[in-house]
Amino acid sequence: MTQEATRMPALPATERPAHRPRPPSTGRLVGIDLARGLAVLGMYAAHVGPDPTVGGPLGFLLELPRGRASALFALLAGFSLVLITGRPHPRTGRAGRQAMCRIVLRALVLMALGFALTALDTDVDVILSFYGLLFLLVLPLYRLSARTLACIAAAGALILPQVLYVVRQSVEGGDWADAVVAADPLARITGTDGFMELLFTGEYPVLTWMSFMVAGMAVARLDLARGRTFTQLSCTGGALALLGYGGSWLALHLVPHALTTVAAATDGGSAGSAWWSDTVGDVTDGTPADWLLVAAPHSQTTFSILGNTGVALVVVAACGAAARMPRLLRPATPVTAVGMTALTAYVLHILAIRVVGMEDATGPALLSLLLFTLAAMLFATTWTRHFRRGPLEYLLHTATRPARLVR
Repeated sequence: MTQEATRMPALPATERPAHRPRPPSTGRLVGIDLARGLAVLGMYAAHVGPDPTVGGPLGFLLELPRGRASALFALLAGFSLVLITGRPHPRTGRAGRQAMCRIVLRALVLMALGFALTALDTDVDVILSFYGLLFLLVLPLYRLSARTLACIAAAGALILPQVLYVVRQSVEGGDWADAVVAADPLARITGTDGFMELLFTGEYPVLTWMSFMVAGMAVARLDLARGRTFTQLSCTGGALALLGYGGSWLALHLVPHALTTVAAATDGGSAGSAWWSDTVGDVTDGTPADWLLVAAPHSQTTFSILGNTGVALVVVAACGAAARMPRLLRPATPVTAVGMTALTAYVLHILAIRVVGMEDATGPALLSLLLFTLAAMLFATTWTRHFRRGPLEYLLHTATRPARLVR
């Protein structure tokens, strides 16, 4: 087709469409927004939905997002970091320095917001402070290739959980951690355990969750314009999920006394679920070495990181493929809108929990989950029809504007 043939004559004002849809923001990846929306709604299910111990199909469905939604959220954070610092090619020179400054400012704001939400004293383990520190720690890797980033993520998944186990054993067996916390200004300011909690003892320890973010950076370096990329991602994700959850199942059944040791150390149900489910409970009095064989989503083990990363990659691949099919994407528009306003949706649901509390009974909890989900989708869909960013996303963007002054 010639250049002349591709030019469209300007329509007279009377012939122009009366209602032209607002074009998407530059560089927005709809599939990633869809995946981010699913991550946020998955955390809703974990925070306000019924407890998976109700069993049956409902318990199974509610167990799926537990831990895996937050892992997907962290993986997509790595994707966002690469978007800000340059995709497909990393920014260099002044543009690169400004992008790095934007990440630093964004991280500091997220940490402050996370500690503020933690101070509300809800039952939610707020991820944002951990998320902010992760941005700072992985930022030096932003120029690396997809292959190198994938290797770093894999090495982190294989090594760092064992390091974390040793550190936590040392914390449980000595007083040095208390001395570190006492000397930590962040701990005094926030009323938490400060960097000790962020790095080692919290629900989302940076030492192990770093692998999710680096894996997301690797995904962002791929050529997502090719349909084959999503096929490769789904195959890789499926293999990792099988290796993580299947490997844990085999280890727990092949290592002598592993299941009984895990069952004796935890406060939940049967240890037979420890290869994939948090229903096994939490460790109550000392963490046995056999705990490293489980793959429960919040267990901070190699098996859990491999499995959760695999699930996250499959979700990203499925959402990316759906974004190429308008018939599939159109019904998912409300979820995509939640992904476009993910920070706002996340913060608002914690504020709502602070006001109304969290129900444990199945009936009220199901109703709460439905109301939270519908409210988030309605708000996000309405907002994104008129604005490019969510309210808190806009404030976060504004907070990073001083980065333009970097020379």
